[in-house]
Amino acid sequence: MNTQIEQLIENIEKIIVGKRSSVVMVITAMLSQGHILIEDVPGVGKTRLVSALASSVDGHFNRIQLTPDIMPSDIVGFSMVDRNTGELQYKAGAAMCNFLLADEINRASPKAQSSLLEVMEEHQISLDGRTMVLPSPFMVLATQNPVETYGTYHLPEAQMDRFLMKISMGYPSPEEELDIISRSETGTFSQKLDAVMSLEDVSRHIEAVKNIHCKDSVKRYIVDLLNATRNSDLISLGASPRAGIALLRASKAYAYIMGRNYVVPDDVRYVMPSVIAHRLMLSIQGKSAFVNAEDVLQEAVKTVVVPVQ
Repeated sequence: MNTQIEQLIENIEKIIVGKRSSVVMVITAMLSQGHILIEDVPGVGKTRLVSALASSVDGHFNRIQLTPDIMPSDIVGFSMVDRNTGELQYKAGAAMCNFLLADEINRASPKAQSSLLEVMEEHQISLDGRTMVLPSPFMVLATQNPVETYGTYHLPEAQMDRFLMKISMGYPSPEEELDIISRSETGTFSQKLDAVMSLEDVSRHIEAVKNIHCKDSVKRYIVDLLNATRNSDLISLGASPRAGIALLRASKAYAYIMGRNYVVPDDVRYVMPSVIAHRLMLSIQGKSAFVNAEDVLQEAVKTVVVPVQ
């Protein structure tokens, strides 16, 4: 594994117990220049994971607690008249940062959710005829609670598609939970993490990921996986070309984290559920036969031949 990435993971694990796969996925999304949605029940550490990453990377971190009364201007900012000059002056919103934690994104109104579309896709804000470019790197890390559906607004497919990945942390094992409870007594979770990576380091790793090699056979494998989702009776809306681009980017980032300069099919298979599942719409048959989209995805791609390296 890449040495500095390993150091970043270990630093985050001072706060996050037993969730290395989730930590790796968040870092994979960061190095892919993508955004991540963390969906899980309350109290499993979603917000803590995001804040631990932001503390470990020496960047500008903003958090916004999304509620039905949040306005788009709270997110992207607004213009106001300067009394001295009479000109419009831009007042930055929460999105003007390197890491934006959008907590409980599905509680925000559709109008507030839509204000994130340009921010996430173009990394810029257009307001009153002006365009403000966001700092680089920029990443949205959103959380939502699936069980708290009363008074929430389901994210539309266009919004879901903007997230490179969607992950779920899950409950800890009994041993991990015992460690969590013990750490809570000593105040470990409230400690301030030191930054172990600068923004320049992050940018350097992002550029290195772009240079990771992927054979045509592996790219063909990605295309075959996409087509399998489009031709499955279990899925009514398959993965889009954007999903294929995201899968390639995430596979290259994961290969880089693992210390390789090339992508293997195992990289693709590892990141595929997190990159593809949330973009699918299941058919009635798929919903009745399987518990979640990840299981449907694994069933749909069973017939895809894995290329020989």
